[in-house]
Parts: sequence; structure tokens; C-alpha cells
Amino acid sequence: MKKHLNTLFVTTQGAYLAKEGETVTVKVEGKVRLQLPIHTLDGIVCFGQVSCSPYLMGFCAEKDVAVSFLSEHGRFLAKVQGPVAGNVLLRREQYRWADDQDRSSTIARAVVVGKICNSRTVLQRVLRDHAEKIDVAALQKAVDRLNSILMHVRQEIPLDTVRGYEGEAAQVYFSVFDNLITARKEIFNFNERKRRPPLDRVNCLLSFLYTLVMHDVRSALESVGLDPAVGFLHRDRPGRPGLALDMMEEFRPFIADRLVLSLINLSQVKEKGFMVMESGAVFMDDETRKTVLVAYQKRKQDEIIHPFIKEKMPIGLVFHSQALLLARHLRGDLDGYPVFLWK
Repeated sequence: MKKHLNTLFVTTQGAYLAKEGETVTVKVEGKVRLQLPIHTLDGIVCFGQVSCSPYLMGFCAEKDVAVSFLSEHGRFLAKVQGPVAGNVLLRREQYRWADDQDRSSTIARAVVVGKICNSRTVLQRVLRDHAEKIDVAALQKAVDRLNSILMHVRQEIPLDTVRGYEGEAAQVYFSVFDNLITARKEIFNFNERKRRPPLDRVNCLLSFLYTLVMHDVRSALESVGLDPAVGFLHRDRPGRPGLALDMMEEFRPFIADRLVLSLINLSQVKEKGFMVMESGAVFMDDETRKTVLVAYQKRKQDEIIHPFIKEKMPIGLVFHSQALLLARHLRGDLDGYPVFLWK
């Protein structure tokens, strides 16, 4: 099993990353601010005006440490990675499955079942723990509707129908998401999911954490030899990592959404940590971004019992475990893809 290693997030503008021996050094204004052995890292994520030496990028590629470049506000730009791992026969089988609408629908249904079940669990936990602070009737109605949608998705239905139910489930879930915010609602209010650009603080946090989850899921898929661009629920589109988008669906509620709620409800992020542009777009400042990154890194270190493998592992390894399980299913070693279900 792959070991859970750290991701180095570099947010300081003007920082320069270089190779020194077997280490990665981070320099700001010519001074070394951080130095880490390469074997302790599984990825480097650079935000904004952060540069890397060619020697470091080559070194990272050789050591299978992916280097990703994002805009200062978290939009994915590019990634530097070494040769693709895994067996070419696995990728050829993935492409055959993606070209088959029926087999694509089978995996897409599993992914959507995972997303809906985990979304339902988020709502049920709030109903159980904070009934006195929420609109119980609204949340129970949403849970009931998600249960109804689950019954349809578990049947053999066409791929387009799966997408329709996925969209409906997302609408139901986010229609009551504001109820899950139990503190400082006058500052952190949520009306609907708004992606590009986020127009409120809650959407800003959601979009940023979804980007981080996407980075980790994409790296996990690449590490087992799957092509993150060729998905089943999300079909081919230039520049879109369809399979990474597929797999991250089951993790959105469990990791990203719950972490956003914790950051808000426990007052770990502040009103002043967000900037509102003239266009209405909302972005985090550098300090808030670091707070979120630290919280995400700590969250990945929490341990759980994997529901299918039945082994204790850090949450950060669940991405890799799911990628391995999907690869085994595509190779024919598993009868189905055991989607991650949080209980």
C-alpha cells in the first residue's frame, strides 16, 4: 500500500523552489524559508507567482512527486509529472469501457450512488446533532427525496438518465445546505451553488476545497496507471479531467463540504479574510487560504476504517485506495466498483 505523505502548498508570492541535494528548498527574497527531503512529499502545489527551477521539476518527475501550478485564487493551470505509471493494457481497457454506454452507465451509477449516500449522511448527522438549530422539516424532506432518487439510480438506467438524477440530487442537497451553517449566518450565508466565479464566502470555500480534492484524486488515478481525462459520468471534453471529476463526486460531501462547515461553524475563518471584487467575485486572502490548507492537510491525516477494504488508513490514502479498486474492476478482478460510502 502506498504511504500517506505530505503535500507541500506554497502560497507566498515571489517564492522560488529549488533542488539542493535530495531536498526541496523554498526561498523568499533569496533566503531559505523551508527545506524538506523529497521522500517526505507526494506532491507540491504552487499558488500564484511561485516559480520552480528546471532542475527541481526534473528531480520531482524522477521521484514521482507531481508539481501543480494554480492561480493565486486556486484555479488549476498546469501540472508537471514524470512518465505515466501503470500498464498500458489497463488504460486501453479504460478507453473501451468509456466508449461503451452501458458499461459507462454502470460505473457512473456507482459514483452517483456514492455521492448521494454521502450527501445524505451529511444531512442526517446534522439532524442528529443539531436539531435545535436547524429547520428539521426541510432537512428531513431533502433526505427523503435523496432516498427516492437513490432507488432510481440503483436500477439499470441509461447514462443520460443517471446524469439527470445526479443533477437533481445536487439541487436537493444544496437547497438545504444553508441549514447546515449553524453560526454567523449573517456573514456566511448560502443561497445556491455558484462556481465561476464564487459570489459568496461559502461558495468560495467550497470551490477552493474542491480544487484541492481534485488535485489529490487526479494524482491517485495517475499513480495507478489510469487516465484522469477519460471518465464515465463526465464525458470527454478538451482540458477536462473527466475521470477525476467522476471519482471526486463521492468525496465532495465527506471531505470538502464537512470541512467547510467546520471552518465556518467553529469560527476558524473570519469575515475579513475574504475579498469582494467589483465584479462580485469573492476570494480568500493569503492568511485564510493558509488556514484552509492547514485544515485540509490535517483532515487527510485523520484515520478511518475503509468500508470495503476494512483496513485503518489516513483519509489521504482513501483516494489512492479507490483508484486501485477502480483499476481492479476495469481489469476484471472485481465484479463491480465498490464506491466509498461514509457512515
